[in-house]
Amino acid sequence: MRFATFETGEIEINYASCGSPEHPLVICLHGFPEYWAAWSAVMLALASSYHLVAPDQRGYNLSSKPEDVDAYRVGKLVGDLAALADHLSPDRPFVLAGHDWGASVAYAYCFEHPERLTHLVVANGVHPVPFQQAILHNAEQRLASQYINRLRTLDAGSRLSSDGFRLLFELVSEFSDTGWMRNAQRSAYREAWERPGAIEAMLNWYRASPLAVPRPGEAIANAPILDLPAEALKVPCPHLVLWGEEDKALLPACLAGLEGFSSDLTIRRLAGCGHWLLHEKPAEMAAEITEFLTHG
Repeated sequence: MRFATFETGEIEINYASCGSPEHPLVICLHGFPEYWAAWSAVMLALASSYHLVAPDQRGYNLSSKPEDVDAYRVGKLVGDLAALADHLSPDRPFVLAGHDWGASVAYAYCFEHPERLTHLVVANGVHPVPFQQAILHNAEQRLASQYINRLRTLDAGSRLSSDGFRLLFELVSEFSDTGWMRNAQRSAYREAWERPGAIEAMLNWYRASPLAVPRPGEAIANAPILDLPAEALKVPCPHLVLWGEEDKALLPACLAGLEGFSSDLTIRRLAGCGHWLLHEKPAEMAAEITEFLTHG
């Protein structure tokens, strides 16, 4: 792995990379509560054929951590990615891959800059409309998403960081199996979370999101995402979704209706893994991505 920083003009982004810069570029976006290393095993498996770049998104690990909640609105997150992509590949379209929150940023970037992408890869992440619909109309997904309300509370940072981040590690294990997290990974995650301002910045992603998450049995709230024009939320490039079937945070209902927003959609369901499929089955992930980019 190589490491570098990039100044967007507003913040500083730390990123890791591997593979030759002469190869096709693949930018890999992590989710909560991870950092660039979420993609490391998959990146190394693809490095002989691609140029892989994984940033710490704003608020995470070594990248800048603005204090204001509004600094984590989707437009800011997409702006960071746009600046980094234009720096890395100003003249050539590239492949964009995202997991969890990284998938949400990837979708938003795709909506705004469709001409910049050759392919979109999503790993256990959600398109905003099917996800919002699932939360509102699927009782199981609504219940599974209640952690979002807990993460939005003012005291969430202090609760999650106490006792060596015990509750945050427990939350990670609630989403799916964490047998992959050995002592070295636990130490690395704790180090990233302990950086000044990190835990509140990470939580501000949830606080800034327009996603509506009513309590179980609560009347359906106003859902701004569903007021957006459907045509503005289309994925025009080839689109691969890799889905660990044992995910406890994102249920299969999140995929319902996705075909209506993608003109070239491939869904690959992976048995025996869940939300943390990047860690659980990196070789299989890399093989699926290679097949998709080569023949998809």
